[in-house]
Amino acid sequence: MSAAAIELPLFPLNVVLFPGTVLPLHIFEPRYRQMVADCQAEDKPFGVVLVKAGSTFMHEEACEVGTLAEIHNLHQLEDGGYDLMAVGIRRFRIVSQHREKSYLSALVEPYEDKHASEEQLTGVVQQVRSLFETYLNMLLNAPQENDIHANLPEAPEDLSHFIAYFLEIEDSKKQHYLELTSTYQRLTEEITVLRREVPFLRQLLFNRPDDDLTMLN
Repeated sequence: MSAAAIELPLFPLNVVLFPGTVLPLHIFEPRYRQMVADCQAEDKPFGVVLVKAGSTFMHEEACEVGTLAEIHNLHQLEDGGYDLMAVGIRRFRIVSQHREKSYLSALVEPYEDKHASEEQLTGVVQQVRSLFETYLNMLLNAPQENDIHANLPEAPEDLSHFIAYFLEIEDSKKQHYLELTSTYQRLTEEITVLRREVPFLRQLLFNRPDDDLTMLN
């Protein structure tokens, strides 16, 4: 176990959060209202983890790797619930978990990509950036001349997480990307997905009337 291990409340969800991305949340269950209140009182983050397939309500099983999230733009509602933005900070791996309170908690340790050389990553970064800009432009039905390029993360690992979050793929595949410890492998696998999805989206855009493009938004 790493010396940097910390105790963290867990929020199991049917979604995968990545570092550097933002997840809007509406908190209505009493157990997670308490979790948010505890996080605010103790000024600490919580962990977003994907629920394993087959889990049942109140007995959710969490995937081993998740993302530490900070609470931003918190608003308490009249019914006692909360609206907030969960901002992904970094990944963690669950060492052990327990349920001393109404919600799940765990001892977690940092989970990081292995070092990759700039020479190894340069080519794949250029390819994936170009493909993803095209993909996102079409997905948003946006013109080619925009500021998407300027808004993409520069660091290869950050870029790989950003792309994984926005790809329209199964949660199990996103969890696979979250658990990878090779930036190079994550980027190359994303290139494979984008090479399949870009022609598919292009066909939808060019073969459907303008009124049908709303399905892509």
